Amino acid sequence: MGVSVARIRVLVVDDHRIFAESLAAALAAEPDVDVAAAGSGPAALRCLERAIAESRPYDVLLVDAELGARGTGGTRAAPVPADGTDGPVDGISLVAGVRTGQPSVRTVVLAERDDPCRAATALQAGASGWVAKDCSLQRLLAVIRGVLRDETHLPPALLTGVLRELTATRKHRTESERLIESLTPRECEVLRCMVAGLGRKAVAERLFLSPHTVRTHMQNVLGKLGVHSTLAAVALARRAGVGPADLSGGPLTAGAVLAGNVVERGGQLA
Repeated sequence: MGVSVARIRVLVVDDHRIFAESLAAALAAEPDVDVAAAGSGPAALRCLERAIAESRPYDVLLVDAELGARGTGGTRAAPVPADGTDGPVDGISLVAGVRTGQPSVRTVVLAERDDPCRAATALQAGASGWVAKDCSLQRLLAVIRGVLRDETHLPPALLTGVLRELTATRKHRTESERLIESLTPRECEVLRCMVAGLGRKAVAERLFLSPHTVRTHMQNVLGKLGVHSTLAAVALARRAGVGPADLSGGPLTAGAVLAGNVVERGGQLA
């Protein structure tokens, strides 16, 4: 009786059909790898959902860093939540959506060029690795097996740049968190409503306040955060990991807002 081999299920996600099929064929030659290919973000999400329904989940996603950019004159598709819709889903958005929806799945980004900023963004979104598309099959297989051991893989030439980007991001986030902590509990509620896209009247209805009182709170929020517009306040809040108001939730303190950031960021590398 033969000994069964634990098989690794891999999904290649790339809108360059020839590359996706060629890579899938190369990986399929390995005795312990089952592989399929998807040509877009939405197609990948459907594959993931179907695999879960069949109790045969994927272990690793290989995601094109430029997913969604081809066929649009080189213009990158706008990132959207990876929620299974038929709209465009770029590579980083797909990584983030999979990290949130199926955290057991490891993602590796396949890139045509070294880009420390994009690589750092991919890691923050939940990717476990960044690999050159022209790397050897042996190298790619080593990365696939490595991320399943919870390793993080980066090309050595990118390491210094990625660490610099992550350090800078953490510095900005720390500064933003310090500013958020200066807000009162009510101002935190107002800020989360702003992040949710609510206008002054809607915030007033949500918090049972007068529009005049909300205006005062908004002005105080802008002043304490050191910004001059709602858009800038929302950007700073997002940088600190502050999410939109939960319409079913109660008042939030500054500490609760920042404590909730761990969930909002999905436990990603900071």
